[in-house]
Parts: sequence; structure tokens; C-alpha cells
Amino acid sequence: MTIGPGLRPFALALALGTAGGALFSFFHLPLAWMIGAMTATTVAAMAGVALHVPKPLRNAMIMILGVMLGSGFTPDILGRLGEWSLSLGALAVYLVLATTLGVQYLRRAARLDPPTAFFTATPGGLNEMVMVGTQMGGDSRTMALSHALRVMLVVLVIPFAFQALGLYDPARRGALGPPLLSLAPLDVALLSACALGYPLAKLLRIPAAQIVGPMLLSAAIHLAGLTEGKPPGVLVAAAQVVIGASLGCRFTGLNIRRIGRDGLTALGLTGLMLLVTMAAAWMVDEATGLGLAALILAFAPGGLAEMTLVALALNIDVALVATHHMVRIILIVTLAPGFYLLWRKWRSRRGKT
Repeated sequence: MTIGPGLRPFALALALGTAGGALFSFFHLPLAWMIGAMTATTVAAMAGVALHVPKPLRNAMIMILGVMLGSGFTPDILGRLGEWSLSLGALAVYLVLATTLGVQYLRRAARLDPPTAFFTATPGGLNEMVMVGTQMGGDSRTMALSHALRVMLVVLVIPFAFQALGLYDPARRGALGPPLLSLAPLDVALLSACALGYPLAKLLRIPAAQIVGPMLLSAAIHLAGLTEGKPPGVLVAAAQVVIGASLGCRFTGLNIRRIGRDGLTALGLTGLMLLVTMAAAWMVDEATGLGLAALILAFAPGGLAEMTLVALALNIDVALVATHHMVRIILIVTLAPGFYLLWRKWRSRRGKT
């Protein structure tokens, strides 16, 4: 059976992603299926191989991840919401500080124009920040590449740093999920129905609808005690491969010189943000005792899907991490455009360009 030219980039992306994930899993590396898939496809894309992961497939896999994350919201979580009030408040302060430092770095070190610098430095969702930043006059390719590189670097650095610093023990790595045929029919029906959360969240214009919608419905049925089921481990592993491969595919067709130049800028920005993340997480942990590893993941400037996958793979307080990243995205998507307009008006009054 031959593969048509239109399907070849997709087949190659899945094959490379699966092979990379299997290799990393064989060596028991953290977040093996996603990091392995991302590494393999990134190397191939930068070497000029045409790769593609269809957006509908990525959305479907993110929905599976959302259902898995929602299953971590057990009834005892309700009693913990009060414990998170201080850390959620600190998250808002962290976002302002990290964005401010990031903008200053990008303006001075990379000489980016104001809208490109602001929406590159704001640790929000890639699609949302690129869309709004482009409307404000920013360079869409620079913003998209910088956000993609930042997320990739965070995903690569944190799991291995946790292992090196003793914040993660491979022996207590969380299981991806139950065996494929172990779920009861009622559990299968309830978990499948959570997919309706995507169109509902999209209709309500909720940010990151493909993960937040299914996660909220899954959380609701688990909090109500209707089921204790989780998506099968093989589906969660497949979701990791697809999400990792889609990250790598973003570098397809890009000029290697531009990737290198923007990569150095993204490396500096990511390092700066991670330093602020660790400082904020340490201070909040000292005040609350929520756990340094969980707070680093909750504040880390990565994507919601990627950071919660790290928490799931490392068996670190998934509910806390997911909740903080949901709040982060909502705050940034709703407030970042207004803050940028205020900043632009302030610059205009001071006669700056």
C-alpha cells in the first residue's frame, strides 16, 4: 500500500514521533512520549523534511488530555481551593513581573518593536498572542516562532532539571492511564461525552477551548462521583506523541538561520522567565507549603497542555497545575490587549517610538 503525497508529511510526522517517543521511553526518560516525539520531529523539520500534523487530530488528542486532567479533580479537591488563593494571587503578580522583564529584554537585546516584544514576552497561548499581537502591528512569524521555541525549551528543561535536582524520582512516575479494555461501558460513555465540552467552550469563547471544555466536564462528573474512570494509557500516550510531533512540525519550512537567531533570543527569554518562575514558586512555597515542584510547574511559562502533561507524567499535583494554568490563560487573554494599549499610550505621551 502506497501513501499519497498529501498524506506523506502526516505519516512521517507520526512515524518519527512514535519512534522518538518509544526510544525515550526505552531509556526511562521523563515525559518520554512527548519529548521524544518533539525531539525527533524538530530535528527532521530543521533538516528540511516536510512534516504535518492536522489541526483536527491535535485538537482531538488535546480533548483526551483534557478528560484525563479533569479526572484528577476528585471531591477532596473542593476542600483545597482555599489553599490555592494565595498562590493564584501571586500568579497574577508573577505574570506582570515576568512580562515586564521579558519586554525590556526583547526591546534591548533583540531590538524588537513594541507590539512584537510585548506579545512575545507575554506567557499566554501561542495562537491567542499571535492573533492579538498581529492585530496590534506585531510580526506574526517572530511571535509564533518565539512562543513555539519557549514552550519547547520549557518542556525540555523542566523534567530533566527536576530529575537532576531531586524534585522528581523516576520510581514514583505516574501511570499514563488504565489498560484499554479495563473501563466499564458506563465509564466509556461518560468520558466520551466530555468531548462535548469543546464545542460548548468554543461557543462561550472560553480560551483554550479544546482542553478547558472537556476538562471542566470531566471534572464535573468526577466531582459528582458519577465515575472514577480515566482515559486508557494508550490513548494518553498517543496524545503525547501527537502534541509533541505538532510542536516539532512548527519548524517545518523555516529558514535555519532565522531559527538560530530567534532561538538565541528565545533561550535568553526562557531562561529569564524560568528564573522568575523559580523565585516566585520558592516564595509561595515558603508561605503555603504547597510544594516547590508543583508550584514551579504551575507558574512555568509553558502551554497548558504541555505543563499539565509534565505534571501527569511526573505524578505531581495535576489539579493544582491545571487550575493555575487555566487562570493564567484567562488573565492573559482578557487583560493583555488592554495592558498593551495602556503601555502604548504611556509611551506615546513620553514621546517614545
